Amino acid sequence: MAEERPGAWFGFGFCGFGQELGSGRGRQVHSPSPLRAGVDICRVSASWSYTAFVTRGGRLELSGSASGAAGRCKDAWASEGLLAVLRAGPGPEALLQVWAAESALRGEPLWAQNVVPEAEGEDDPAGEAQAGRLPLLPCARAYVSPRAPFYRPLAPELRARQLELGAEHALLLDAAGQVFSWGGGRHGQLGHGTLEAELEPRLLEALQGLVMAEVAAGGWHSVCVSETGDIYIWGWNESGQLALPTRNLAEDGETVAREELNEDGSQVKRTGGAEDGAPAPFIAVQPFPALLDLPMGSDAVKASCGSRHTAVVTRTGELYTWGWGKYGQLGHEDTTSLDRPRRVEYFVDKQLQVKAVTCGPWNTYVYAVEKGKS
Repeated sequence: MAEERPGAWFGFGFCGFGQELGSGRGRQVHSPSPLRAGVDICRVSASWSYTAFVTRGGRLELSGSASGAAGRCKDAWASEGLLAVLRAGPGPEALLQVWAAESALRGEPLWAQNVVPEAEGEDDPAGEAQAGRLPLLPCARAYVSPRAPFYRPLAPELRARQLELGAEHALLLDAAGQVFSWGGGRHGQLGHGTLEAELEPRLLEALQGLVMAEVAAGGWHSVCVSETGDIYIWGWNESGQLALPTRNLAEDGETVAREELNEDGSQVKRTGGAEDGAPAPFIAVQPFPALLDLPMGSDAVKASCGSRHTAVVTRTGELYTWGWGKYGQLGHEDTTSLDRPRRVEYFVDKQLQVKAVTCGPWNTYVYAVEKGKS
């Protein structure tokens, strides 16, 4: 039997700074397009104006407003303020380097420190591509912040497994599958039922008793996926990124008549235009986790968030996207925004199984393989 062909990375959405996004030209790509070096890439981290690619051979390449390359790289994390690079050391230690984005990989880094991983063997044994593990450091006891101090220690009892940073907040998944959040909360992105900030990691009580497998932080919204494939989502819904009804996408566009709160604390606004003549509700802020069902009852396994869009991979290898679509970052061959999940048909039509997704603020990168022949 022939060996399964290696997978490849695809990109779509905003590329106004010339960042690698497949074969697209101009400022945007509306449909998934293969990256030129997609077969060799194993990690992708995208910021607004540039993208960092790490190859299987340990080469880091930057594309967009920041450019350059470096070797002996294990991981990279891109943000507008800085680039964090994890490089292989001479022994078990790794070297963490933090660069200003505009001078990345040139001259001396802003800051550097040796880090010792708790355990090796975190990569998939088959070498399957994944989104980057940074900003959580290999020791799982600290993370990289885009603002000084760049090295932020975590309480040992948190036992972090994954950490994701939004524009103003952080999400942490611990070894037991519990979710913690902290930072700014003015859009409900922390999930504690209020709009208050939290200075320290706080357990999401609404999800207690549920084992989570993955978390994702958008600009001002949050997503987590349970081990059983359920999706929970909360925060700002300005562009439909929570897959809840939003005023901005309402067809009638009438002004707000009144505001109220649901029993679960979500902020509901009402506009005219419902079929029965009553004001039609839409949700601006969802401060508690809400259970989201994908079409056809599909189970989710991975999620990623852009500034105001969301992408989810299902157990069967399909990709669903929704939210803000102005630059084609939803991959539906247009610039429409959506407040409901929609399958990206490109991968279905090409007989490709999606394995991973990682969103930049205004674009999306996807890793997919050919579906196995029975």
